[in-house]
Amino acid sequence: MVTGIVLVNVERSMLQGVIDGLRNIKGIAEVYAVAGEYDLVLMIRVKDNAQLADIIANQLTRDRGIIHTKTLVSLKAYSDLDLEKVFLG
Repeated sequence: MVTGIVLVNVERSMLQGVIDGLRNIKGIAEVYAVAGEYDLVLMIRVKDNAQLADIIANQLTRDRGIIHTKTLVSLKAYSDLDLEKVFLG
C-alpha cells in the first residue's frame, strides 16, 4: 500500500465544492479542512505508485478549484491499526 499526504490550497469560494468532489475520488481516504498555510489535507491510500500518480496528476486539476498542491509520500506507517486491512480490505 502507498500512502500519499497531499496539502492543498483551494479557491476560497469553491471550498465546499472541492471537498465534495474530492470525497468522490476513489483512493482519497480522508479529507481534512485545516487552518494554516493550506486549506485541506488529503490522505490518499492506494495499492501502488501508479495509482497515486494518476490521482495527483490527472484528478486533482485546477478546474476543480485547486490552486496548489504539495505531495508527501509515506515511507513507513507507524500505527496500531492494520492499515492494509482497513483500507484495502
